[in-house]
Amino acid sequence: MSRLDVCETLDGIKFPGHLHTRESLQLALKFAFQDTDIVIATYPKSGTTWMQQMVTLISTKGDPHMSQTVPNWARAPWLEHHYCAALVNTLSPPRVLTTHLPHRMLARALQGSKARVIYVSRNPKDVVVSFYHFHKMANFLPDAGSFQDFLNTFLEGTVHFGSWFDHVKGWTSQLGAMTNLLHVTYEEMSMDFEGSLVKVSSFLQCPLVDEEVNSCARHCSFGSMRDNKMINCSLIPHEILDHSKGSFMRRGKVGDWRNMLTEEQNEHFDRVLVEKMRGCSLGFVWEDPAQR
Repeated sequence: MSRLDVCETLDGIKFPGHLHTRESLQLALKFAFQDTDIVIATYPKSGTTWMQQMVTLISTKGDPHMSQTVPNWARAPWLEHHYCAALVNTLSPPRVLTTHLPHRMLARALQGSKARVIYVSRNPKDVVVSFYHFHKMANFLPDAGSFQDFLNTFLEGTVHFGSWFDHVKGWTSQLGAMTNLLHVTYEEMSMDFEGSLVKVSSFLQCPLVDEEVNSCARHCSFGSMRDNKMINCSLIPHEILDHSKGSFMRRGKVGDWRNMLTEEQNEHFDRVLVEKMRGCSLGFVWEDPAQR
């Protein structure tokens, strides 16, 4: 547990030393992707777990056995985590890999590869709220302080894992250049999960029949994932993730930021968003119409 307070820095971005080492980060940058690999790329708290579950169930044609018996970090390991090197060679193709790294760090390793990359983005206002609550329970992340303090750090891009703005712009700017890159938003998954499921399964060239789609949807529901120990992080020791301070599967709602941001904070966020996302055509859904 001595590394809980360690911070690794690479290319100006801070990573928690509990999960990352200098060596593991360097190995990720020169990872030898196989053409059959499936890579899930996200900024933290943007739907990573949800997409891991979706891809797992697509690959098993809706059979929940693997997702109920193998932890998500073992069936879809993070490239940059210290345990990945020992685990990845035990995976059968197509291997499912996960990363929070920005595109610029993986660009060289992905160049010329036919590995399919799924990038999941989420409304940054919901991201910052979810990330703040996660900081309060994750002992491997620094104390978040007040929400105002954390919001300032997030907007400055100095939180662990770097700038949300740079991360999203970096990956989505490749949509025209990378034919093997699919962009899915958290909001479209929330509002039309079955449509998103068909979209992802088509991208992975693994079409599903109606019964398989229904099974995938059932086991990807928030309630199902919240109660699944292979997903909900309840297997992680208390000294690493303090479950008394919150739940990893907290709410999962679109537009939950409205319960946290003040009018002043929201207006400031909008100004920063306009400035930092200048030139980016990516749009955002601020709330689920069904919840109005």
